[in-house]
Amino acid sequence: MEFQDLLCQRRSIYSIEAELPISCQRLTELIRTSLCQCPSAFNSQSGRIMLLIGTEHRKLWQMILDMVAPLTPASQLSKTQDKISSYAAGFGTILFFNDSQVTRELQDRFPLYKDNFSVWAEHSQGMLQFIVWSSLAENGIGASLQHYNPLIDTQLKQEFAIPDSWQLSAQMPFGKIVDKADPKTFIPVAERFKFSGCEQ
Repeated sequence: MEFQDLLCQRRSIYSIEAELPISCQRLTELIRTSLCQCPSAFNSQSGRIMLLIGTEHRKLWQMILDMVAPLTPASQLSKTQDKISSYAAGFGTILFFNDSQVTRELQDRFPLYKDNFSVWAEHSQGMLQFIVWSSLAENGIGASLQHYNPLIDTQLKQEFAIPDSWQLSAQMPFGKIVDKADPKTFIPVAERFKFSGCEQ
């Protein structure tokens, strides 16, 4: 697939089910390659991933529901339950983290750039999530990006034995696509893009 076509194919897919068009082995290969090839400042490689499948995946979303429900207004509870159930209906969830220990070590080694390393780590996180998301889309797997952190951080680390230095950035439920995303709308490009120095 041409890269530009892949950019158009990657969308937030919320209607998913617990199947995949590829093997688990191929799935883990895609994620590992994405993790290894993602750019990072000073080649710091601070991105971390945990893959939850099957029972562990459903356990995660039940834990999230149990934590979110008491904080949700009664008028919104049914909608919230349906949304979380749609994530739980998928095949698995990819948890994205940044290792804060790596960032602290770089801050100590390169004090001139101390204030930048946490920002650069976030840049790398965004690229990692995009690479994984695009790799899933290329293989016909639907996914979306969710952010229930920091609410779930402490219990998540306890439940899944996650190192203390791993800071949760996002959760990506994924699975077989049941319904495709609606057509995407765009703000006029002229309002978002300027150029100088070339003919168009």
